[in-house]
Amino acid sequence: MNAKIKKIDQAKQFLEKNLKLFKCPICNSLFNKVDGYSLVCVKGHRFDLSKKGTLYLLKHAVKSDYDDSALWQARRNLLQHGLFDGVINQIIAALPSYAINALDIGCGEGTVLTKIAQQRKVEDALIGFDISKEAIKLATQQPVQNFYCVADLAALPFQNAQFDVLIDILSPSSYHEFKRVLKSHGFLFKVVPNADYLVELRHLLYDQDSNKYTYSNQDVIDRFGEFFPHYQIQKIRYTFPLSQQLQADLIKMTPLQWGTAVDLQNAQHSTLKAVTVDFSLLIAQNV
Repeated sequence: MNAKIKKIDQAKQFLEKNLKLFKCPICNSLFNKVDGYSLVCVKGHRFDLSKKGTLYLLKHAVKSDYDDSALWQARRNLLQHGLFDGVINQIIAALPSYAINALDIGCGEGTVLTKIAQQRKVEDALIGFDISKEAIKLATQQPVQNFYCVADLAALPFQNAQFDVLIDILSPSSYHEFKRVLKSHGFLFKVVPNADYLVELRHLLYDQDSNKYTYSNQDVIDRFGEFFPHYQIQKIRYTFPLSQQLQADLIKMTPLQWGTAVDLQNAQHSTLKAVTVDFSLLIAQNV
């Protein structure tokens, strides 16, 4: 796109081209027009583009524990340095070669979708959403002009059977909604952390007798299999080197997953040279 075009105008062009992807979160009706900088449904509900070209598609305000700009800045720095590159590259390798409509579920600050857009050689329609307004604000600063909105994964503001690909990296899932918006034979990529994900940090924070010293996500994988029984699973494991700044960002990125403020303070005074990235990539088709 022309770099001189304002983001709100880029977003307007995207909506005009991809109007059929969206549905009104209030009444579930079709959106039938873009009126100025507003998306309007057949029953007259209007949703205005922000100056940065994003849409707020929630029925009502939602307070999120993740509305912390420092957390998202830390995550951005880690992802831009390659924390998730191993799994992102596996997803890109498995994507269809043709142009796709893709939805990044819980997209955060947008680095994953940006890296996908930068490596793809076709003109995809890429949408990222998150319930955190702070995350979506940061996503608009990415160098690639994907489309971002604030939305709820339990009530997706998208039409039935419109997406070729859904991507869910470490986010919760709403499988009934996922199956609804996926096209027939569309792909779902879900990334689940394995027991050794960031194990070095976990062991800094907890004693061996703590029930948080180890964990398993087998129940998450089993739940996935209930909705998509014919899935494939790829194990992805590598070591990610840490500078002092990246260690600080890692601790800042995960305050809700880890222990008390004292635990985190202790970790900040320790030195980690690297952490283990240990994922299961689940791949399924909607049949």
